[in-house]
Amino acid sequence: MTDDNKTSSLTAERSEGKKQKHGFTHALYTGEISYGFIQRRKLWYTVSIIVIAISLVGLLVRGLNLGIEFKGGVQFRSPAHVATSTVDDVRKAVLSSGIPDMDSTEVVSLGSDNVQVQTRSLDNTETTKVQEAIAKATGAKTDTVTYSQVGSQWGEQITGKAVKALIVFLVLVMLQIWAYFRHWKMSIAAVIALIHDLIVTVGVYALVGFTVSPSTVIGVLTILGYSLYDTVVVFDKVRENVQDIDKRDYTFAEGANRAVNQVLVRSINTTIVGVLPVAALLFAGAFVLGSGPLEDLGLALFVGMIVGAYSSIFIATPVFVQLSENESAVKKHTERVLRRRERAVQKGPQVVAQTVAAQGPVDVTSIAQGERRQPRRSTRSERKK
Repeated sequence: MTDDNKTSSLTAERSEGKKQKHGFTHALYTGEISYGFIQRRKLWYTVSIIVIAISLVGLLVRGLNLGIEFKGGVQFRSPAHVATSTVDDVRKAVLSSGIPDMDSTEVVSLGSDNVQVQTRSLDNTETTKVQEAIAKATGAKTDTVTYSQVGSQWGEQITGKAVKALIVFLVLVMLQIWAYFRHWKMSIAAVIALIHDLIVTVGVYALVGFTVSPSTVIGVLTILGYSLYDTVVVFDKVRENVQDIDKRDYTFAEGANRAVNQVLVRSINTTIVGVLPVAALLFAGAFVLGSGPLEDLGLALFVGMIVGAYSSIFIATPVFVQLSENESAVKKHTERVLRRRERAVQKGPQVVAQTVAAQGPVDVTSIAQGERRQPRRSTRSERKK
Protein backbone atom coordinates (compact mmCIF):
# COMPACT_ATOMS: atom_id res chain seq x y z
CA MET A 1 0.00 0.00 0.00
CA THR A 2 1.41 3.42 -0.99
CA ASP A 3 1.75 6.37 1.37
CA ASP A 4 -1.12 8.20 -0.37
CA ASN A 5 -3.43 5.22 0.09
CA LYS A 6 -2.43 4.90 3.74
CA THR A 7 -3.10 8.60 4.32
CA SER A 8 -6.51 8.46 2.63
CA SER A 9 -7.51 5.34 4.59
CA LEU A 10 -6.45 6.93 7.88
CA THR A 11 -8.40 10.08 7.03
CA ALA A 12 -11.48 8.00 6.21
CA GLU A 13 -11.20 6.07 9.48
CA ARG A 14 -10.86 9.27 11.48
CA SER A 15 -13.84 10.90 9.78
CA GLU A 16 -15.90 7.75 10.31
CA GLY A 17 -14.89 7.67 13.99
CA LYS A 18 -15.92 11.29 14.44
CA LYS A 19 -19.30 10.61 12.89
CA GLN A 20 -19.86 7.68 15.22
CA LYS A 21 -18.73 9.64 18.25
CA HIS A 22 -20.90 12.70 17.64
CA GLY A 23 -23.66 11.05 15.66
CA PHE A 24 -26.49 11.01 18.20
CA THR A 25 -25.90 14.51 19.57
CA HIS A 26 -25.48 15.93 16.08
CA ALA A 27 -28.65 14.22 14.92
CA LEU A 28 -30.62 15.73 17.82
CA TYR A 29 -29.23 19.18 17.13
CA THR A 30 -29.95 19.11 13.40
CA GLY A 31 -33.37 17.56 13.80
CA GLU A 32 -32.56 14.21 12.14
CA ILE A 33 -33.66 12.58 15.40
CA SER A 34 -36.46 14.29 17.28
CA TYR A 35 -38.73 13.30 20.13
CA GLY A 36 -42.11 14.95 20.46
CA PHE A 37 -41.81 16.56 23.90
CA ILE A 38 -44.29 19.31 23.04
CA GLN A 39 -46.73 17.02 21.23
CA ARG A 40 -46.89 14.74 24.28
CA ARG A 41 -47.36 17.54 26.80
CA LYS A 42 -50.64 16.09 28.09
CA LEU A 43 -48.71 13.02 29.19
CA TRP A 44 -46.16 15.15 31.09
CA TYR A 45 -48.96 17.19 32.65
CA THR A 46 -50.64 14.00 33.83
CA VAL A 47 -47.42 12.63 35.33
CA SER A 48 -46.73 15.93 37.09
CA ILE A 49 -50.27 16.17 38.46
CA ILE A 50 -50.00 12.64 39.87
CA VAL A 51 -46.62 13.41 41.50
CA ILE A 52 -47.96 16.69 42.94
CA ALA A 53 -51.05 14.90 44.27
CA ILE A 54 -48.88 12.29 46.00
CA SER A 55 -46.74 15.07 47.48
CA LEU A 56 -49.79 16.94 48.79
CA VAL A 57 -51.21 13.75 50.29
CA GLY A 58 -47.90 13.19 52.05
CA LEU A 59 -48.00 16.72 53.44
CA LEU A 60 -51.59 16.40 54.63
CA VAL A 61 -51.37 12.86 56.03
CA ARG A 62 -47.82 12.53 57.34
CA GLY A 63 -46.90 16.18 57.64
CA LEU A 64 -43.40 17.58 57.92
CA ASN A 65 -41.05 16.32 60.61
CA LEU A 66 -40.07 19.72 61.95
CA GLY A 67 -36.77 19.97 63.75
CA ILE A 68 -36.22 21.33 67.21
CA GLU A 69 -35.44 24.76 65.76
CA PHE A 70 -39.02 25.09 64.48
CA LYS A 71 -41.10 23.44 67.20
CA GLY A 72 -38.89 23.97 70.28
CA GLY A 73 -37.48 21.42 72.71
CA VAL A 74 -34.41 20.49 74.73
CA GLN A 75 -30.99 19.73 73.31
CA PHE A 76 -28.56 17.57 75.31
CA ARG A 77 -24.87 17.01 74.63
CA SER A 78 -22.76 14.37 76.32
CA PRO A 79 -19.15 13.24 76.02
CA ALA A 80 -18.95 9.64 74.84
CA HIS A 81 -16.69 7.18 73.12
CA VAL A 82 -18.73 6.83 69.93
CA ALA A 83 -19.01 3.29 68.60
CA THR A 84 -21.30 1.65 66.09
CA SER A 85 -24.10 1.03 68.60
CA THR A 86 -23.70 4.18 70.69
CA VAL A 87 -26.46 6.17 68.98
CA ASP A 88 -28.96 3.31 69.30
CA ASP A 89 -28.02 2.69 72.94
CA VAL A 90 -28.54 6.33 73.88
CA ARG A 91 -31.89 6.48 72.10
CA LYS A 92 -33.09 3.30 73.83
CA ALA A 93 -32.01 4.73 77.19
CA VAL A 94 -33.99 7.92 76.62
CA LEU A 95 -37.09 6.00 75.54
CA SER A 96 -36.77 3.74 78.59
CA SER A 97 -36.54 6.65 81.03
CA GLY A 98 -40.28 6.49 81.71
CA ILE A 99 -41.07 9.89 80.19
CA PRO A 100 -44.07 9.80 77.80
CA ASP A 101 -44.20 11.03 74.18
CA MET A 102 -40.49 10.67 73.44
CA ASP A 103 -40.82 8.92 70.06
CA SER A 104 -39.63 12.04 68.20
CA THR A 105 -36.28 11.99 70.03
CA GLU A 106 -33.29 12.32 67.69
CA VAL A 107 -29.78 11.18 68.52
CA VAL A 108 -26.70 11.95 66.43
CA SER A 109 -22.99 11.55 66.97
CA LEU A 110 -20.78 14.64 66.87
CA GLY A 111 -17.42 13.38 65.80
CA SER A 112 -15.96 10.49 67.80
CA ASP A 113 -16.29 11.89 71.31
CA ASN A 114 -19.72 13.55 71.62
CA VAL A 115 -23.39 12.64 71.31
CA GLN A 116 -26.25 15.06 70.76
CA VAL A 117 -29.85 14.33 71.79
CA GLN A 118 -32.86 16.45 70.83
CA THR A 119 -36.22 15.94 72.55
CA ARG A 120 -39.55 17.68 72.87
CA SER A 121 -40.03 20.41 75.45
CA LEU A 122 -39.49 19.04 78.98
CA ASP A 123 -40.09 20.31 82.49
CA ASN A 124 -37.33 20.32 85.11
CA THR A 125 -38.09 16.84 86.46
CA GLU A 126 -38.18 15.29 82.98
CA THR A 127 -34.99 17.08 81.99
CA THR A 128 -33.17 15.60 84.99
CA LYS A 129 -34.37 12.07 84.17
CA VAL A 130 -33.23 12.34 80.54
CA GLN A 131 -29.89 13.75 81.64
CA GLU A 132 -29.34 10.79 83.96
CA ALA A 133 -30.39 8.29 81.30
CA ILE A 134 -27.94 9.77 78.78
CA ALA A 135 -25.12 9.77 81.32
CA LYS A 136 -25.76 6.10 82.15
CA ALA A 137 -25.82 5.09 78.48
CA THR A 138 -22.62 6.95 77.59
CA GLY A 139 -20.74 6.20 80.80
CA ALA A 140 -20.25 9.87 81.52
CA LYS A 141 -20.88 11.82 84.71
CA THR A 142 -24.29 13.45 85.04
CA ASP A 143 -22.90 16.95 85.41
CA THR A 144 -20.96 16.61 82.13
CA VAL A 145 -24.21 16.12 80.21
CA THR A 146 -25.15 19.68 79.24
CA TYR A 147 -28.53 20.81 77.95
CA SER A 148 -30.22 23.93 76.63
CA GLN A 149 -33.82 24.96 76.03
CA VAL A 150 -34.61 25.80 72.41
CA GLY A 151 -37.66 27.96 71.74
CA SER A 152 -39.77 27.85 68.58
CA GLN A 153 -39.65 31.63 68.07
CA TRP A 154 -36.35 31.42 66.19
CA GLY A 155 -37.78 28.85 63.79
CA GLU A 156 -40.86 30.97 63.22
CA GLN A 157 -38.68 33.94 62.37
CA ILE A 158 -36.62 31.87 59.93
CA THR A 159 -39.79 30.53 58.29
CA GLY A 160 -41.26 34.01 57.92
CA LYS A 161 -38.07 35.37 56.39
CA ALA A 162 -37.82 32.38 54.05
CA VAL A 163 -41.38 32.94 52.79
CA LYS A 164 -40.68 36.64 52.21
CA ALA A 165 -37.45 35.79 50.40
CA LEU A 166 -39.32 33.30 48.23
CA ILE A 167 -41.97 35.85 47.24
CA VAL A 168 -39.36 38.49 46.41
CA PHE A 169 -37.38 35.90 44.46
CA LEU A 170 -40.37 34.87 42.33
CA VAL A 171 -41.24 38.49 41.54
CA LEU A 172 -37.67 39.31 40.54
CA VAL A 173 -37.47 36.14 38.45
CA MET A 174 -40.60 37.08 36.51
CA LEU A 175 -39.30 40.60 35.85
CA GLN A 176 -35.85 39.37 34.83
CA ILE A 177 -37.12 36.72 32.42
CA TRP A 178 -39.60 39.17 30.91
CA ALA A 179 -36.87 41.80 30.44
CA TYR A 180 -34.39 39.34 28.92
CA PHE A 181 -36.62 37.27 26.65
CA ARG A 182 -39.30 39.90 25.95
CA HIS A 183 -41.93 37.22 26.59
CA TRP A 184 -44.06 37.59 29.70
CA LYS A 185 -45.46 34.14 29.02
CA MET A 186 -41.99 32.71 29.58
CA SER A 187 -42.09 34.28 33.05
CA ILE A 188 -45.38 32.57 33.83
CA ALA A 189 -44.10 29.21 32.57
CA ALA A 190 -40.86 29.51 34.59
CA VAL A 191 -42.73 30.34 37.81
CA ILE A 192 -45.10 27.41 37.28
CA ALA A 193 -42.07 25.12 36.94
CA LEU A 194 -40.54 26.56 40.14
CA ILE A 195 -43.73 26.04 42.13
CA HIS A 196 -43.86 22.48 40.80
CA ASP A 197 -40.30 21.89 42.05
CA LEU A 198 -41.10 23.32 45.49
CA ILE A 199 -44.20 21.19 46.02
CA VAL A 200 -42.50 17.96 44.92
CA THR A 201 -39.38 18.56 47.03
CA VAL A 202 -41.35 19.40 50.17
CA GLY A 203 -43.66 16.44 49.51
CA VAL A 204 -40.71 14.06 49.32
CA TYR A 205 -39.54 15.38 52.70
CA ALA A 206 -42.95 14.58 54.17
CA LEU A 207 -43.03 11.09 52.67
CA VAL A 208 -39.46 10.17 53.63
CA GLY A 209 -39.76 11.65 57.11
CA PHE A 210 -36.45 13.48 57.16
CA THR A 211 -36.19 16.27 59.71
CA VAL A 212 -36.85 19.78 58.42
CA SER A 213 -34.03 21.94 59.73
CA PRO A 214 -32.50 25.29 58.75
CA SER A 215 -30.30 23.30 56.36
CA THR A 216 -33.45 22.14 54.62
CA VAL A 217 -34.58 25.73 54.10
CA ILE A 218 -31.17 26.58 52.64
CA GLY A 219 -31.35 23.58 50.29
CA VAL A 220 -34.86 24.40 49.08
CA LEU A 221 -33.92 28.00 48.30
CA THR A 222 -30.78 26.78 46.53
CA ILE A 223 -32.61 24.45 44.16
CA LEU A 224 -34.75 27.36 42.94
CA GLY A 225 -31.68 28.94 41.42
CA TYR A 226 -30.59 25.66 39.82
CA SER A 227 -34.04 24.99 38.38
CA LEU A 228 -34.24 28.52 37.01
CA TYR A 229 -30.80 28.19 35.40
CA ASP A 230 -31.80 25.07 33.52
CA THR A 231 -35.09 26.66 32.41
CA VAL A 232 -33.32 29.78 31.10
CA VAL A 233 -30.94 27.62 29.04
CA VAL A 234 -33.88 25.86 27.38
CA PHE A 235 -35.80 29.12 26.86
CA ASP A 236 -32.77 30.73 25.22
CA LYS A 237 -32.73 28.03 22.56
CA VAL A 238 -36.51 28.23 22.18
CA ARG A 239 -36.29 31.96 21.55
CA GLU A 240 -33.63 31.39 18.90
CA ASN A 241 -35.79 28.85 17.06
CA VAL A 242 -39.08 30.78 17.18
CA GLN A 243 -37.64 34.21 16.42
CA ASP A 244 -39.27 35.60 13.27
CA ILE A 245 -41.50 32.56 13.23
CA ASP A 246 -43.58 33.95 10.35
CA LYS A 247 -40.55 33.45 8.09
CA ARG A 248 -39.99 29.85 9.11
CA ASP A 249 -41.22 26.73 7.37
CA TYR A 250 -42.19 25.05 10.66
CA THR A 251 -44.79 25.80 13.33
CA PHE A 252 -44.18 27.47 16.68
CA ALA A 253 -44.59 24.17 18.54
CA GLU A 254 -42.18 22.40 16.18
CA GLY A 255 -39.54 25.10 16.71
CA ALA A 256 -39.84 24.85 20.48
CA ASN A 257 -39.73 21.06 20.34
CA ARG A 258 -36.58 21.20 18.24
CA ALA A 259 -35.02 23.51 20.85
CA VAL A 260 -35.74 21.00 23.63
CA ASN A 261 -34.13 18.22 21.60
CA GLN A 262 -31.09 20.38 20.92
CA VAL A 263 -30.40 21.07 24.61
CA LEU A 264 -31.53 17.65 25.87
CA VAL A 265 -28.08 16.06 26.03
CA ARG A 266 -26.62 19.17 27.65
CA SER A 267 -29.32 19.21 30.33
CA ILE A 268 -28.85 15.52 31.09
CA ASN A 269 -25.07 15.86 31.36
CA THR A 270 -25.32 18.97 33.55
CA THR A 271 -27.80 17.28 35.85
CA ILE A 272 -25.70 14.14 36.24
CA VAL A 273 -22.54 16.12 36.97
CA GLY A 274 -24.40 18.17 39.58
CA VAL A 275 -26.28 15.28 41.19
CA LEU A 276 -23.29 12.95 41.70
CA PRO A 277 -21.53 15.03 44.41
CA VAL A 278 -24.89 15.81 46.01
CA ALA A 279 -25.65 12.07 46.13
CA ALA A 280 -22.31 11.54 47.89
CA LEU A 281 -23.24 14.29 50.35
CA LEU A 282 -26.62 12.69 51.00
CA PHE A 283 -25.08 9.24 51.46
CA ALA A 284 -22.50 10.56 53.91
CA GLY A 285 -25.13 12.43 55.90
CA ALA A 286 -27.66 9.59 56.01
CA PHE A 287 -25.52 6.47 56.38
CA VAL A 288 -22.10 7.57 57.62
CA LEU A 289 -22.74 10.45 60.01
CA GLY A 290 -26.37 9.70 60.81
CA SER A 291 -29.17 12.28 60.72
CA GLY A 292 -27.93 15.84 60.70
CA PRO A 293 -27.44 18.95 58.55
CA LEU A 294 -25.72 17.04 55.72
CA GLU A 295 -28.65 14.66 55.44
CA ASP A 296 -31.23 17.47 55.39
CA LEU A 297 -29.28 19.60 52.90
CA GLY A 298 -28.37 16.63 50.71
CA LEU A 299 -31.94 15.40 50.28
CA ALA A 300 -33.25 18.86 49.35
CA LEU A 301 -30.52 19.35 46.76
CA PHE A 302 -30.76 15.80 45.38
CA VAL A 303 -34.52 15.88 44.83
CA GLY A 304 -34.62 19.51 43.76
CA MET A 305 -31.92 19.21 41.09
CA ILE A 306 -33.56 16.20 39.46
CA VAL A 307 -37.04 17.72 39.60
CA GLY A 308 -35.67 21.05 38.33
CA ALA A 309 -34.14 19.43 35.25
CA TYR A 310 -37.41 17.58 34.64
CA SER A 311 -39.59 20.68 34.93
CA SER A 312 -37.46 22.79 32.58
CA ILE A 313 -38.05 20.30 29.76
CA PHE A 314 -41.41 18.72 30.52
CA ILE A 315 -43.23 21.60 32.24
CA ALA A 316 -41.81 25.05 31.47
CA THR A 317 -41.44 24.73 27.70
CA PRO A 318 -44.78 22.96 27.03
CA VAL A 319 -46.61 25.53 29.18
CA PHE A 320 -44.95 28.39 27.28
CA VAL A 321 -45.90 26.85 23.93
CA GLN A 322 -49.49 26.29 25.05
CA LEU A 323 -49.80 29.91 26.17
CA SER A 324 -48.21 31.21 22.96
CA GLU A 325 -50.40 29.13 20.64
CA ASN A 326 -53.37 31.27 21.68
CA GLU A 327 -51.81 34.32 19.98
CA SER A 328 -53.43 35.22 16.66
CA ALA A 329 -50.09 35.58 14.83
CA VAL A 330 -48.98 32.12 15.93
CA LYS A 331 -52.32 30.62 14.93
CA LYS A 332 -52.17 32.20 11.46
CA HIS A 333 -48.60 31.03 10.91
CA THR A 334 -49.48 27.48 11.98
CA GLU A 335 -52.44 27.43 9.59
CA ARG A 336 -50.26 28.69 6.71
CA VAL A 337 -47.61 26.03 7.32
CA LEU A 338 -50.20 23.24 7.50
CA ARG A 339 -51.99 24.48 4.35
CA ARG A 340 -48.69 24.65 2.48
CA ARG A 341 -47.86 21.08 3.45
CA GLU A 342 -51.33 19.88 2.52
CA ARG A 343 -51.08 21.50 -0.93
CA ALA A 344 -47.67 19.89 -1.44
CA VAL A 345 -49.10 16.46 -0.65
CA GLN A 346 -52.13 16.99 -2.90
CA LYS A 347 -49.95 18.27 -5.74
CA GLY A 348 -47.73 15.22 -5.63
CA PRO A 349 -49.97 12.83 -7.69
CA GLN A 350 -50.40 15.44 -10.47
CA VAL A 351 -46.65 15.84 -10.81
CA VAL A 352 -46.30 12.07 -10.92
CA ALA A 353 -48.84 11.75 -13.75
CA GLN A 354 -47.05 14.39 -15.86
CA THR A 355 -43.50 13.04 -15.40
CA VAL A 356 -43.88 9.27 -15.06
CA ALA A 357 -43.68 8.70 -18.84
CA ALA A 358 -40.44 10.63 -19.24
CA GLN A 359 -38.71 9.94 -15.94
CA GLY A 360 -40.13 6.74 -14.64
CA PRO A 361 -41.64 6.27 -11.13
CA VAL A 362 -41.50 9.33 -8.84
CA ASP A 363 -41.48 9.31 -5.03
CA VAL A 364 -44.50 11.35 -3.88
CA THR A 365 -43.00 11.84 -0.44
CA SER A 366 -39.90 13.45 -1.89
CA ILE A 367 -42.05 15.86 -3.91
CA ALA A 368 -44.08 16.78 -0.82
CA GLN A 369 -40.87 17.53 0.99
CA GLY A 370 -39.64 19.81 -1.75
CA GLU A 371 -37.07 17.45 -3.28
CA ARG A 372 -36.60 17.69 -7.04
CA ARG A 373 -36.02 14.53 -9.01
CA GLN A 374 -33.25 14.73 -11.58
CA PRO A 375 -34.20 13.50 -15.09
CA ARG A 376 -32.71 10.17 -16.09
CA ARG A 377 -30.16 10.41 -18.88
CA SER A 378 -30.69 8.05 -21.79
CA THR A 379 -27.91 5.75 -22.90
CA ARG A 380 -26.14 5.99 -26.27
CA SER A 381 -27.92 2.88 -27.58
CA GLU A 382 -31.31 4.37 -26.70
CA ARG A 383 -30.47 7.64 -28.51
CA LYS A 384 -29.50 5.75 -31.70
CA LYS A 385 -32.89 4.07 -31.71
